[in-house]
Amino acid sequence: MVVRVDDDRAVVLLAEARRETEGELERLRRGSATTPEDQTDPSSDADGLVERGTDDAVDELLTQRLEAIERAEQRLEEGTYGRSIRSGDPIPDGRLEVEPWAELTVEEQAAL
Repeated sequence: MVVRVDDDRAVVLLAEARRETEGELERLRRGSATTPEDQTDPSSDADGLVERGTDDAVDELLTQRLEAIERAEQRLEEGTYGRSIRSGDPIPDGRLEVEPWAELTVEEQAAL
């Protein structure tokens, strides 16, 4: 059964996506804080650098997702939610259910 993503459904999906993304960012940032013990163990320097690099990359992806969610919320207010920002074509409901912040159709995204 395909669920129609009308404005009411979009509000719910975007609120859930925002809550999940903000929670993931908070957990990541809380978990990334180094302790004095971590800083004094020279054997963990390389592992720490790799972990911090990975954390930074995940943080950037989550921050970008949060920005995309904010843009989707703005499009919802403007009445353009559910349409490609490039072509204006409708974004299928199935895509919006999975990625409510989607800005492009699958075909347009794949062409990037």
